[in-house]
Amino acid sequence: MRLKTSFLKDSKHILWVKSFWCVGWLSANEAYSCGDDRWILCWNTISGEPTKLLQLPDFVFPLHLHWFPRTATSVPSSSKKAITNELFALSTTDGKYHLVSRSGHIEKSVDAHRGAALCVCWSYDGTALATVGEDGLIKIWSRTGMLRSTLAQQGNPVYSVAWSPDSDRVAFTTGQQIIVKPLQPNTKPLQWKAHDGVVLKVDWNPLNGLIVSGGEDCRYKVWDSYGQVLYTSAILEYPVTAVAWAPNGDYFAVGSFNSLRLCNKAGWSHCVEKHTTGSTFGLAWAPDGTRVAAACGDGHVIFAHMIGQRWERGAFELTLSKRRTIQVRNVLNDALDLLEFRDPVVKASFDFGYLIVTTSLQCYIYSIKNWNTPVLFDLKEGSVGLIVQSPKHFLLAEAGALHLYSYEGRSLPSPLLPVPRLPTLGQFTVSLCSDTLAVRDPIDGKVVHLFDTVTGRPLGIRKPLQHKLEVQEVALEQVGPPAERKLAFVDSNQDVYLAHVRLSAITRIGGPVSGLAWHVDTSLLCGLQDHALLLWLCPGAAFIDPQLLPLTQTHRDSPEVGKAAQLLSFSGSMVQVRRADGALIQLHTLPYPGLLHTQVTRGLWPAALRLCRSAKLPSLWAVLSVLAIQGKQLKTAELAYAAIGKVDKVLWLRQAMDLPSEAQQAKMLGLGSQANEVDHILTQVGVDWKKAKTTISVETSNPIQQ
Repeated sequence: MRLKTSFLKDSKHILWVKSFWCVGWLSANEAYSCGDDRWILCWNTISGEPTKLLQLPDFVFPLHLHWFPRTATSVPSSSKKAITNELFALSTTDGKYHLVSRSGHIEKSVDAHRGAALCVCWSYDGTALATVGEDGLIKIWSRTGMLRSTLAQQGNPVYSVAWSPDSDRVAFTTGQQIIVKPLQPNTKPLQWKAHDGVVLKVDWNPLNGLIVSGGEDCRYKVWDSYGQVLYTSAILEYPVTAVAWAPNGDYFAVGSFNSLRLCNKAGWSHCVEKHTTGSTFGLAWAPDGTRVAAACGDGHVIFAHMIGQRWERGAFELTLSKRRTIQVRNVLNDALDLLEFRDPVVKASFDFGYLIVTTSLQCYIYSIKNWNTPVLFDLKEGSVGLIVQSPKHFLLAEAGALHLYSYEGRSLPSPLLPVPRLPTLGQFTVSLCSDTLAVRDPIDGKVVHLFDTVTGRPLGIRKPLQHKLEVQEVALEQVGPPAERKLAFVDSNQDVYLAHVRLSAITRIGGPVSGLAWHVDTSLLCGLQDHALLLWLCPGAAFIDPQLLPLTQTHRDSPEVGKAAQLLSFSGSMVQVRRADGALIQLHTLPYPGLLHTQVTRGLWPAALRLCRSAKLPSLWAVLSVLAIQGKQLKTAELAYAAIGKVDKVLWLRQAMDLPSEAQQAKMLGLGSQANEVDHILTQVGVDWKKAKTTISVETSNPIQQ
């Protein structure tokens, strides 16, 4: 992946002093910039023609520009001065900030600071503004320009400010430090030394919760919300003067003198583009996340779009070679196809044998069996922020809602989230399988909504899944019957929990991990730790026999993974991981667990027994025990339990086999640690197994030897 830079027609302001510059996007094809010539220009990236919108008064120079967030809801009002979402806030050298409409009319000007107002920033919910200035004050304002509070006062100028994802904290820079201050009064701020020089820029992403900063020490750094450094760059040639997160949180841009850098969210660089336009003082991403605009010290505005994205599945390699062209290569016969589109590609996803491509207006559906005739339909909202695929259908997260479609292009009943306007959703906060959709609540991160993909309604009469901590990642099991569907999720403590989708059952199964992935064909689950790979060979054991869950887990030391790696996929016996330095590596696992699950799914129980006897792995016998109980194969379960020395379980199963069929299932539920509950159930159906119990001699021979 790399950036391709370009200059539009007349892309230079008329300057007499080279100083700070600012730039921002209203839509995917409409950008605005302002500089020391005091002109606010509107750029149409399709026609390439700039339009002069407004000139500021004499001796008033702009410093920072920020558009009203697209995810926020505008305020309906009959007043002519109503604040809508088609305006931006502009801070200037006279200590004021101005609310400017799209048409170029200044709706309101507010005296904010003594000295220059260095930065102004809307909160993500659009209800407040934060301003910082040379006087060291951090102020919070209402959306109509009323002062709410003076949050803090510093002895040094504050150059940059950013809001937290929940809009209840702000991060700002002072000297060599970054300070995170809650809006609530009398609350202690979080403060740490971030750089060896003055911190010039800071940005906080609403989806991944990460902070990126740049400073005069010629470094950029990535932090979590608690001030822990996740990545520190090497020393660059010049100070870092601008940083900006892409809307989807997958990458960010870094600006310096004569250079523009595209970085992964882990910090490593995709590419570095060199130019001769001086220092980059302003960076802004288009709402679709495909382009970035840079305001430069010599008066030029650079527009750069991303190309070179790659998708690989099976024998196919896909590359976004141009903004409107995707190259498809079959590595088996070296066949080459070119997919061309009328508009630039905004999003693409390639999985389950289908390629989904969205532009600003349309969605294309390609099958790997036929690259020539795609299914095509118009988008409802026109801006897709996320594509999630499953074997039967796919989901588009557009500007205002979630929409489900079949691979034939047919619209399916769409789920409704209880929020007035859907914010941009992250890749790890949405999961889709053939029958279920899981979405972490965009407002309350402790809530996960579960929907039936057939009806688009919440599952049954259940309330949303509620957790005690914020949920960071959700992952739905891709195989198995809907009645047994399971959801794995990671919370803010990096603990892994397993939830039964159709039952109110949640249990912790391990941790800490930094990523989760279900196997695409079987019920295997894997997670990443620092320098290690965790495998749950049968996560369902947590609900069937929790005592066997530790036996079905494996821990593999993988020093080649390193820290802060990202889990990409889990298929066959191979786990694909991207390391913190950007390298792709493959981690191989034993093929036996996947093969065992496949044989059980097909009902080949004798073959499953032969596999376990051949492999001679206790973990495989433990998996077979759980699967046999789930499949009501008591004899197979008895052999598997005996193989791992669970004599008490063998006794329990033999007692269950002596019971009437109507009580047998209830008895088998007690294989975990719920014997008292099962006894109560058996008594309700009129069976007292204790009176009927006889002395049973258990054969001590090991089934592995048979």
